[in-house]
Amino acid sequence: MHSYRVAGYAKLAKYWERDREKAMTFHRDYFERKYAGNRSFFLTGVYIDITGQKEIRKRPEMLCLLRECMKGTIDVIDMQTKGFLAANTRDFCYMIRYLFDLEHRIDIVTEDIGYNINTLDNDDGQREALDLMTGKYCSLERADYCNWKKMIMDTIKQMEAGRDHVG
Repeated sequence: MHSYRVAGYAKLAKYWERDREKAMTFHRDYFERKYAGNRSFFLTGVYIDITGQKEIRKRPEMLCLLRECMKGTIDVIDMQTKGFLAANTRDFCYMIRYLFDLEHRIDIVTEDIGYNINTLDNDDGQREALDLMTGKYCSLERADYCNWKKMIMDTIKQMEAGRDHVG
């Protein structure tokens, strides 16, 4: 039996800052309950951004998550909604392309009703469809995508160097 290393991710609005501990506890508990006793999935961590920032490079927990994906320590990113991944089509496509281009395969699972993403089960060929769509989208603005990717990687490097401020 294959075991997947899964990371939970949530991006919450800035107004949750006043109830930060409550929000953090809720989301950690949610993912811990979801994967408790499941031999197919090992929860490696829960990454929660509480921020008004829409840009991925200004979301510290997302950057930590991406760093772990780059290291190959995560197989699956689980989110309640695909809206947590990115705020707009451009960033969504760039993020999917970035994740799919990593050396280590990363799958994405969301719980959106009606239009969820599940590239792990991939019963309906979502992974291939997302790969094709994001490949075409990123090729339209190749230089912009390359700049976006460089900015993400540079920000992760800054983070690793111990700088306090991200973005």
